[in-house]
Amino acid sequence: MTLDEFLNQSTLPRNESRMLLQEVCGLTHSQIITQGNRVLSDAEEKALNDLHCRRQNGEPMAYLLGKKAFYGRDFCVSPNVLIPRPETELLLETVLFRLPEKEQAQVWDIGTGSGILAISLKKERPHWSIWGSDVSVFALKMAQKNAQTHQAQIQWLLGDWFAIDPDFRQPEKHSFDAIISNPPYIEFSDNHLQQGDLRFEPDIALTDFADGLTAYRKIISQAHVYLKPHGQLWLEHGFNQSEAVRDLLKQHGFKSVQSFRDLAGWERVSGGLI
Repeated sequence: MTLDEFLNQSTLPRNESRMLLQEVCGLTHSQIITQGNRVLSDAEEKALNDLHCRRQNGEPMAYLLGKKAFYGRDFCVSPNVLIPRPETELLLETVLFRLPEKEQAQVWDIGTGSGILAISLKKERPHWSIWGSDVSVFALKMAQKNAQTHQAQIQWLLGDWFAIDPDFRQPEKHSFDAIISNPPYIEFSDNHLQQGDLRFEPDIALTDFADGLTAYRKIISQAHVYLKPHGQLWLEHGFNQSEAVRDLLKQHGFKSVQSFRDLAGWERVSGGLI
């Protein structure tokens, strides 16, 4: 089978078929076009057929390729971590906008997953001190791998929100200029968990197995212990959760509480100052 024959026989969208060819054969997009008569080896054909079948069964392209772009950089991903989404760039840009660029800052990304936020912050603001934590050992290993790839020096922690494993460095109280998080926020009863890419992503990264607000209650009620005076807390949330998150922030003494909208017009990031 040649490259062109694979593309013509594939039932996947053309761009996805080309991405599989690039991954398996190590070719660029232009090489796929100019080398259409190249014959696939038996190993390449077998690998392509396997990936093609998995994609037909709904498995996300990010997991098939083992990577996903975020804020202009590729990050390694696996079924142990959430797939990076463009919406999360709003959370990153909020922190970059709200903290003065020229000042030193210490920022903690809680529930870091594959490390996209912590690493992107460090690459955009090399002089900042960035911390990242996650309850999943597998996620933390993926984050560390991504940090090594992107040569980003991050202080990694293993822990369930603010309960950090004693074997890791403990964060000092009132030492952070900002805390950020994209926690699991989908209600357990939401049918979307059984649809699309969400079927393949780790439940622990998607839902709190309750009303979707459990993580916000924990983070918002404890963040003041680790934030400096006038420190900032910024949280990504679902399109219909902004009012609930703002109410929680106000209940726990946060000031200048506000929400920001994504490109689709939904309020997807909320936060304030302590």
